[in-house]
Order: sequence, then structure tokens, then C-alpha cells
Amino acid sequence: MADKSMDGLNTFTAEVKQDVDTSRKLRVGIIGCGWIADSHIKAYLKQPDVEIVAGADLIPGKAAAFFAKYGVEGVKTDYASHKEMIDDKDLNLDVVSICTYNRQHAEPAIYALDHGINVLLEKPFTVTLDEAVEVIKAEKRSGKVLSIGFQPRLDANMQMIKKIVQSGELGKIYYIQTGGGRRRGIPTPFGTTFIEDKTAGLGALADIGCYSLDMVLNAVGYPKPLTVSGYKSAFFGTDPNYCGYRADKRAEYASKFGVDDFAAAFIRLEGDIILDFRISWAMNMDTPGDTIILGTKGGLRIPSTECWNGTVGGPMKIYHEVAGSQVETEIPVIKMKEGLFDLKIRTFLDACKNGTAAPVPSSQIIYNQAILDGIARSAECGHEVEINVPEI
Repeated sequence: MADKSMDGLNTFTAEVKQDVDTSRKLRVGIIGCGWIADSHIKAYLKQPDVEIVAGADLIPGKAAAFFAKYGVEGVKTDYASHKEMIDDKDLNLDVVSICTYNRQHAEPAIYALDHGINVLLEKPFTVTLDEAVEVIKAEKRSGKVLSIGFQPRLDANMQMIKKIVQSGELGKIYYIQTGGGRRRGIPTPFGTTFIEDKTAGLGALADIGCYSLDMVLNAVGYPKPLTVSGYKSAFFGTDPNYCGYRADKRAEYASKFGVDDFAAAFIRLEGDIILDFRISWAMNMDTPGDTIILGTKGGLRIPSTECWNGTVGGPMKIYHEVAGSQVETEIPVIKMKEGLFDLKIRTFLDACKNGTAAPVPSSQIIYNQAILDGIARSAECGHEVEINVPEI
């Protein structure tokens, strides 16, 4: 028996309509001009209340070439570091997007916040929990907006997951299985930034694992993580015969691979919730499984995607009972009318202009980072570890 009607849960307004005040433009700088910065600049260029004024990259000439590619003129790029750019008082920066590699997330974020600049920090938050704590301390000192780059939060289907859970339709949540991944998808088309320990620090665990964790943690209200038993491996990335690498780069990339290409964990959360997690850049399987959220009144199945893309892989289903019969309610996929990156930039800018809360607050993502940190620590020592998030 299938119940197709579930009032209130099949309705959602995905389109965002608003008037943008252009009387004051926000002056934006971009730190790190690699491939993720492409998505940032494309979104900024669509905003009528933005003026892109500066960019910095550690590689000489890279920032200038980046802005030239997009035909953005008058941007200052003659900086050897993020500090030089932020220290340039003539810029009067309001906002920076930090698009650096993982191990360079914390330092520029702290420096920008301490200089009174709002920060949009790409995911993952940081590499370690200690780094994330220091960034939040700087955020609190500054009183500025710090938002973390989790644009899937803004997908209407992701918001529907939270709406279903928070409605009480599933009852008390006690078990979650989540993850995702790719059969062959180690991200090297952009070089070795993602796979070297000195730049990435973490691999699939942080790159796409942080998204998967956010999907379910946000739905259940971001309970505090307590303990974790974690595992990570790198069987594919370190294999010079890995077919996902360019044939002429296999030996080089395999020798440089210093992070995880697969990770799994068993996490205990406050509120007596168990989180069963697995994530992959490469494996001998098309998916590690759908996401499922089990509650005392019902269960929710969220179809996996081929490659983590910020939404759901098909219609979701609620498994529950109606009038003594076991039924399944299908939740149709909601088609978005706006790009998630555009929404990420717009909601961040609105928070900066209006002095409102960050769209993706650090107070939540600190728990996400604590889990990533805990998985890495547990995998290294080979046993369960406690997760202790300090009061900040």
C-alpha cells in the first residue's frame, strides 16, 4: 500500500525571490585562485551589489590570469600572500572568499576575521579540530560573519529531509546510515592539491564526507558527537596502476598520494543516536549504500547519487504505518530554479549586509569537523576515541 498524499511535506518553495539593495556594494577579495574559485567568481559576478577588487594566490601570476579569464578589470593582484592583500588598507575589503587548499583554510580565515573582514570559507572547515577552534575564537573576537561553504544545505531536497525529521513523522531518531562516493573518482584533473598530505591533510573523508555528514546532522539538529571508531585506507590512490589517473601521471600521482581514498566510522551522538558512515573516492562498488534515517515511528530512505553532487539520487521514501498498515510515502524530487553556488553567495552576502546569522554557522560545523578529526585520530591509533569539543 502506498500513501501518496502526506499533507505539508510535498510542498516546498524552492525559488528565492528578493530585491537586492544596490545602494551599497560589498568589496570582495578572493584568496586562492584555483578551480573552486571559478564557482565563487561566477556567482559573485551575478550579484548586483558586489565589487570584486582583489585577489591573491601563492603562485605568481595565477591571480592575474584568473581574473583576466573572466574579463574582470581593475582587480589588484600583486600580492605575495593573503596577508599582503588584507593589509592593503586602500582596498577597504568587506568580504573574502577563501578558496585555498585544506591546510591553508585556518590561517587566512583567522587573519581576515582579526582584520574585521567577513569570511566565506570553503569546505572542509579545516583539517583538524584544533584549527577550527582557533578560527571560531577569531570569529567571536571580530563579531564578523563566518560562513562555511556547504551549499547543499540550500538544496530544497536537503531542506525537505530536515523538514521531515523535524516534523516528528519518524518519531525518535535512533540510527542513521549515510555516506556516498565514487567507483573511480580521485580528484586529480586539477593536479595533486587534493591528494598530497602537505596540502590536503584529509582526502575523501573531508572532501565529500563533510557534505554527507552535514546532510544528516543538520536534519537531526546537530547533536554533539561523543565517540568514534574510525577507519581509513588508500589502496587505490597509492596504486600506480590505478586507472583513474592519467596514464602518463600514474606513477607520479601514486607516489604523492598521502591521504585517504576511503573512510568509514561508527559514531555515537548525544541523544542516543548511532551514525554509521562511509565515504569513498574509489572502491569496487557503485555506491556504499543509500542514506537511511530510522526512527521509532518511521524510516526515511534517501537514494544515493553516482558522485556526491549536493542533492538526492531520486525520490525519497518514508516507511511508516497508517491505520495499522505498513505503507510507503514517496517524496518527489524538487527541481531547483537557482544554482546552489549562487544561493550560497547570495545568502552569505545578505548576512554580511544585514548583520544576521551566517547561513552555515561555525557553531554547527565545529561538530562536523570534530567527527572528521575523530575518524582520522581513531584510524591512526586503531581503536575508538572520545570526541571533546571545547567551549569557545
